[in-house]
Amino acid sequence: MNLKAIALNTFKEAVRNKVFYLLIVVGILFALSSQIMSMLTIGDKVRVLKDFGLAAINFFCVLIAIFTGINLVFKEIDKKTIYNILSKPISRSNFILGKFFGLALTLLVALVSMGVIFYIFLLISTGSFDIRIAVYFLMLYFELLVITAISVLFSSFSTPILSSIFTIGLYFIGHIVWTFNEFKHVLQDKAFEKIVAYSIYYILPNLEKLNIKNIIVLNTPLDWTLLMNSVLYAVCYISAVLILAILIFNKKDFQ
Repeated sequence: MNLKAIALNTFKEAVRNKVFYLLIVVGILFALSSQIMSMLTIGDKVRVLKDFGLAAINFFCVLIAIFTGINLVFKEIDKKTIYNILSKPISRSNFILGKFFGLALTLLVALVSMGVIFYIFLLISTGSFDIRIAVYFLMLYFELLVITAISVLFSSFSTPILSSIFTIGLYFIGHIVWTFNEFKHVLQDKAFEKIVAYSIYYILPNLEKLNIKNIIVLNTPLDWTLLMNSVLYAVCYISAVLILAILIFNKKDFQ
């Protein structure tokens, strides 16, 4: 069993889960319900459609990433199938990476499914085709990959309940962690507090870097340099988290 086999097996297990389809269907229904919200709102209806629809897709994709990812490794340990897997010629690093790429493929299928249906709905409702929304979905996918890497990390050494708490906590923190960088103006004369604030800012995931929903909804110009830097940041952060997950998993004793 190699990395590809583990990834495909993880993908197959995820798509067989009824909760996976439930979240996709509910996510699509919430995205489509943006039409009702636009009818009840005074203002730009197209903007409301995009705002509510993209937010719904974001929310349910994050749920899929978290509640699928937290069980990836723990389930194998709990069911004792990890002994059979590791008895084959496969490294522990490939096991972790296979789980990550399997869930990454699962999220890609979920996001594309929701995105295509939302695009069709938006085209029918507004008669316009906004290609910039595809850029939003791409950035959202990298955000989901960061969350997936974090959930795999916690799943490698913790229980699903604790993993979900830690991952959800980091998700919310990740959207406000940018504020710690602003402390440099307040803590200029406090060296220790400044170091702590900077450490938190650089160690925790800055998910707001990947959030361009307001830019898409408000139809403001895209900064392609900033977007590329954000993607590079996501790739580096994912790599660092997966390396840490592999190091922790390599220390576990399954004898």
